[in-house]
Amino acid sequence: MTGDGTAPGLPAADFLAVESLLSSRERLKLAEVREFLEREVLPHAAGWWNREEFPHRLLGPLGELGISTPTRHGYSHLFHGLAIAELARADASLATFFMIHHDLFVESLHDFGTDRQRALYLEDAAALRTTGAFALTEPEHGSDVARGMETTARRDGGEWVLNGRKRWIGNGTFCDHLLLWARDAETSAVRGFILDTTLPGFTATRIENKIALRTVQNADIELRDVRVSELDRFPGIDSFADTNRLLRSSRIMVGWVGVGQQLAAFDVARAHALERKQFGRPLASFQLVQQQLAQMLGNATASLALMAQLASLQDGGREDMPQAALAKAFTSARMRETVAMGRAMLGGNGILTDRRMAKIFADAEAIYTYEGTYEINSLIVGRAVTGISAFS
Repeated sequence: MTGDGTAPGLPAADFLAVESLLSSRERLKLAEVREFLEREVLPHAAGWWNREEFPHRLLGPLGELGISTPTRHGYSHLFHGLAIAELARADASLATFFMIHHDLFVESLHDFGTDRQRALYLEDAAALRTTGAFALTEPEHGSDVARGMETTARRDGGEWVLNGRKRWIGNGTFCDHLLLWARDAETSAVRGFILDTTLPGFTATRIENKIALRTVQNADIELRDVRVSELDRFPGIDSFADTNRLLRSSRIMVGWVGVGQQLAAFDVARAHALERKQFGRPLASFQLVQQQLAQMLGNATASLALMAQLASLQDGGREDMPQAALAKAFTSARMRETVAMGRAMLGGNGILTDRRMAKIFADAEAIYTYEGTYEINSLIVGRAVTGISAFS
C-alpha cells in the first residue's frame, strides 16, 4: 500500500481528487503527515486500543510536525480538515486527542486568552510539551449543558472557588491544564477557566470498559473547593454563546473524522477483497462485493465533497452552526453505514482488532455520538430550514 492507503496501480479513495485543491506547500505537508502516521501509528494503533493505552511517546514527534491550529499559520481550512481525516484514517483515537488539545484547548487560548495567559501557556501547548483538555459535559447534562450546567464558580476576592463534576473529558487523566466551564454562582453567567490539574481538590478518574476510542483517556472530573486565580479566568467569556465558535469548529472537525473513518474502512475492505480468495477466485471478483465497495466509496466521496465545500465557505469567512450540524450528522450517518459494510465484508476476520476493521467499526459508534448526537444535529438543521425549533 502507498502512503495514501492506495494499492499500486489502483485509484485513490479520494475519487474526486479533492487534494488537488491544496497548494503545493499543503500537499507536501499532508504527505509528510501521512508518512509519519504510516510509520509511527498504523503498526501500533490496535495494540494501544486493546490495552486502553495512550502513546505518550508520540507527543514530541507529533508536535514537531507543526500542524497545530494550521489555519493560524497560513494553511487553508481544507488542509486542516484533510489533516484531521488522515489522523482518523490511521487512528480515530489519535485524531480525537488532537482535536481536543489543538482545536479546543489551544484555539481557546488564541480566541479568549489574555496576553499573560498566551505567554504562559500557548507555546508549550502548541508544541505538545504540555497537554490540555476541554471540560464542558457533565454527568447529567450533555446536549442540554448550556441550560443545565451545575458546576459552579464562586468569587472569593482574587480567586474563584469551583465545585461540581464533569464527565467524558478526553485527555482528562493526564492533561496538564483543563479549560473548564462553570456557572457563576452569583450571576449565573458562564465562566471559562484555565485549571492546573495539580490543584488541591481536583480529581480525575478514568472511565473504563469503553467499546470505542479506547486509546482516548476519558475521565470523570470532580471539583471540591478548587481555588483558581482570577488571572486564570477568560475575561471575555460571560455566556454559553461565547463557546459556540469553538464548538462549531470542533463539530466540523468531527465531520472530517467521519471522512477519515470511511477512507480507512474502504482501504481495509478493498485490500481484503483483492487478497482474499473464495471458491477459487478473488473476493473482489464477485458482483455483490464490488457493489459494496462502490457504495462505501460513494459514501466516503460524498462526505469528502461536502466537507471540502464547507472548508471553502470557512475560507470565505462563513461558518454557521447549521452547516456544521449538517456536516456532522451527514458524515457520521454515512460513516456508520460504510464501516458496517466493511466489517461484514471481512466476515469473521471483521471482529478482530488486529485486522483493523473491528477497531474502525467500534470507534464509529463514539464518533456518531460526540460533538452533538445525530439527532440533535439533525434538529439544528431542521430549525434552520423551517424556522421552527423542535426542542427548547
